Amino acid sequence: MKKLFSNLTFWVLTAIFCGALLGHFLPDTAVKMKVLGDYFIQVVKLFILPIIFLTISLGISGMGDLKKVGKVGGKALLYFEIVTTFALIIGLLVANVLQPGRGVISDAGGGADVMKYKEAADQGFSWLSFFMENKTIQVLLFSMAFGVFLSRYSKSKVITDKLDVASKIVFKALHFVMKLAPIGAFGGMAYTIGNYGLASLIPLGKLMFSVYTTMALFIFVVLHFVLKYYNISVFKYLKYIREELLIVLGTSSSEAALPSLMEKLEKMGCSKPVVGLVVPAGYSFNLDGTTIYLSMATLFLSQVYDIHLSMEQIFTIIGILMVTSKGAAGVTGSGFVVLASTLTALKVIPLEGLALLLGVDRFMSEARAITNFIGNGVATIWLANNEKEFDRNKMYEAFEYTEESKN
Repeated sequence: MKKLFSNLTFWVLTAIFCGALLGHFLPDTAVKMKVLGDYFIQVVKLFILPIIFLTISLGISGMGDLKKVGKVGGKALLYFEIVTTFALIIGLLVANVLQPGRGVISDAGGGADVMKYKEAADQGFSWLSFFMENKTIQVLLFSMAFGVFLSRYSKSKVITDKLDVASKIVFKALHFVMKLAPIGAFGGMAYTIGNYGLASLIPLGKLMFSVYTTMALFIFVVLHFVLKYYNISVFKYLKYIREELLIVLGTSSSEAALPSLMEKLEKMGCSKPVVGLVVPAGYSFNLDGTTIYLSMATLFLSQVYDIHLSMEQIFTIIGILMVTSKGAAGVTGSGFVVLASTLTALKVIPLEGLALLLGVDRFMSEARAITNFIGNGVATIWLANNEKEFDRNKMYEAFEYTEESKN
């Protein structure tokens, strides 16, 4: 019993359950709990950039072979595009089979709310803006350059020793902050249920079912085979990161557990440079869950308005989403703006249809964030194995493998 009460997973699950109860029975009070989830995410976000800087700088400086850094980066981007394409295709196929938009009444309110997304979408997608506004990418590039400098600087050991001490301090502070995760999860779930209500799920239940089913297929089929290539169980991996998954579920943000994921990937055998390069880059370029949602939501709205899309238009959707999905950096609400951008570029589906999704978007954001989170971890593990930068003995220890499970 004592072990149960000291288990973070138990407390996060309890917090999510209590938050849902409060949201259902006392919605006005629950909405005020939003500040708890927001503050927790803001505190965790303070750790993201320092951890990226320290991990990449130390990793590259100790790597020696700088050509390998470029090789890993190139492979990561190729992997992201291939897997993202699979995510897109699965989303489109399931939406065509289940037809979640058929029979949904298109006379939705919320026109005023839609306008703010339309205004954001009208600005269009700009790669320059994407890089200028994305601090994660900026720190990633700077850290790589600084790591290269350290690897060539003759007296770099003085600097790397201090960075190593700083890294230990940052991670120790992070461990303390993560103990507050149940509070953040409680606030996030209470606000979601209290503000939108479970009743809002009923009219669009088929879309919710379709999105969650598709993401489950992606995780347990596509990502299963990605890991199986190197004889790694996706189920054991998911069990290993269960605490982080619950935090993402409760807060509806993959940012909330990103630093903790990087630490756990290192502990399970992925080398520091690979973790430092792939996870931050994946956070901006490997948004599998967001991609699935965008493709399904687009077809959902075409079905609501009874608009038949030709194969040419469907391929156009894929092409547009391959670009616009890169602009959704895992922050709650960003996927909605990207969807508006996609519909604006398509010029076939009425943008007013976004009002239909406003009520359930928050509930689907959990699925997006969790799928993005799992996908980036799997990408890191696959690339670490591919580059022979993976210690399987650490994985056995982390997963608590038995001798039989190794064979």
